[in-house]
Parts: sequence; C-alpha cells; structure tokens
Amino acid sequence: MYQQYFGLSEAPFSIAPDPRYLFLSDKHREALAHLIYGVGDQGGFVVLTGEVGTGKTTICRCLLQQVPDNADIAFIINPRQSINQLLQSIFNDLHIDYDRGMTSKDLVDELNHYLLEAHADGRNTILIIDEAQNLSVDVLEQLRLLTNLETNEKKLLQLVLLGQPELNDMLAKSELRQLAQRVTARYHLSPLSKPEVIQYIEHRLSVAGCRSELFPSTAINKIYQLSKGVPRLINLICDRTLLGVYSTNNDQASAKIVANAAKEIFPAQQGFNWKPIWLSLVLAAVIVSVSVFLKDYRPVESSLEQGVQAPDANGSIIRSSQEG
Repeated sequence: MYQQYFGLSEAPFSIAPDPRYLFLSDKHREALAHLIYGVGDQGGFVVLTGEVGTGKTTICRCLLQQVPDNADIAFIINPRQSINQLLQSIFNDLHIDYDRGMTSKDLVDELNHYLLEAHADGRNTILIIDEAQNLSVDVLEQLRLLTNLETNEKKLLQLVLLGQPELNDMLAKSELRQLAQRVTARYHLSPLSKPEVIQYIEHRLSVAGCRSELFPSTAINKIYQLSKGVPRLINLICDRTLLGVYSTNNDQASAKIVANAAKEIFPAQQGFNWKPIWLSLVLAAVIVSVSVFLKDYRPVESSLEQGVQAPDANGSIIRSSQEG
C-alpha cells in the first residue's frame, strides 16, 4: 500500500524469512559460521538457539543457499511427531520410497541403506529440524541413534537443531547426556543492540530501494525500546509505522507514530489499567489491619468479662466483678 508512496520496490519489513534481507550482524555471521561448520564432514549435531523472532530460521534458509551441490537436505518444520512420522517426513524430503505400513525399525534400516549409497556416490545428507524444543525426549534419543549410522571415516548423517532457549534445557537432561556429547557446534543468537537496530533498518530499506531517511534517530530509539532488539518485532513495528506515516501524509516517522503503531500491534501491552490492582492491595491491607486489631482486642474483652483486678490500700488484689 505504501511502497509507491515511499518509492520502494517492495515491502521492506515482511516477516517472511527472505535471505535477501538477512542482516549479518556479528552475531548472525557467527551463527551462520557455526551452521556451515556443522554441516561439514565431521557429522554429529549442531545446535542453534535464540528467542522467538531473533532470526534463526532466516539464517538457516541462508545456509541452504550456501550448501554444496552434493548435499541432500531434509528440512523438518513440524517436530511434533512420533519417531515413525518423523522418519516418514525425512523420507518425503529426501524422495525415498517407503511403505506407510513400515515400522520404525524398517524405516531406520531403509534410511541406513540410503545413506550408505549416498556416501558411495559422494553425497552428504543433512537433516535440519526447526522448533526443535518441541521434540520429545524419546524422539531426540532416536535422533541420536541415527548418528550411529557411519563408516570408518565419517558420520553418514549431519543434524542441525534450531530452537528456542528451552532446547538447551532439554539437552542438559541426564537422559540426553549422550546426545549432548555429540554436539559439535553450539550457538545462542541474542537480540540486536541499538547500533545494530539502526543498521538493520537501513539495510532492509536499502534492499527495498529506499533512497531517503524514513526513520530519524528519535523514531529508531523508540523502535529499539519497544522491540528490545528482536528483528521480528522490529519488522512488525516498522511496517505499521510506515503505514502510519503514509496515512498521515508525512515524510518521516516520529516517535509518536511509532508508539501508535506499537499500540495497534500489541494492544494488550498498552494502556494497562493498574487501578484494580491498587484497589486489591488496599483492600488486602485493610483486611490484615482489621485481623491484627481483632486479635489484640479479644484478650482485653475477655479480661473485662472476668473482672478487673486492682490493688487495695494494703497492696492486696481486689477482684471487681461485673456480676451482681
């Protein structure tokens, strides 16, 4: 809608994992280097973790453009499967024929046969699993067993696991310690810093053909504050901000337009009403105070019912009763 208004060839802040828009910060370069290293000849597991929206899938798709021609890749995007279903998905991606009635053992035997033939033909086989934190412990253990498929020189299957930080917690479990020992490369992708946010926005605008400054420093500061440096959130905020700039017939974004854009994207996080919470806290304080007062008052009331003791002139205690 706003592309023509700003002279852009396409929408610069799409959340689709387009490798052309991959911004290679130092963190992203190192993450990509770990993946490239991991799909080499050493085999084993490569683990790339990061918070939601930090760019793991985009980096992986960039990796797919750099793998050699002799690599065959199975890319699993839905890991919530049984081991039998997962093996069938792998077979589908690798174009291996199989009978749907085959057991997991039959599928593993067939996969082993395929990998041996691929190795003999000089081909490498790579299995990439996205959202790997959703894999069950049993399936992860079965994946470890797949790395037992090897010759005297090398592993026949390389595995890349992409996931959220919870994946590291899973791999730290004692029952998966054998798998953790086979991780040959591991990297955690953190959000962008403020200088990197500036470069990120400029990079995406440049790829889309922008030749003017659409986001001044005040707007970028607001974007960084609201997105916490997470690329996916930056994309959402920037896209809605450009729509706001277009709809108000302005030339540049402002902190106010950015804030309004964020309210449209994250309505539940904006304008939070603290009044019910304060009322609850005040009511709780009143209840506690009344409870303490009553606790202290009852012994006094009991004393009055039993009569007040007071000394007479000689110092003896005289009991004054309220009874007749």
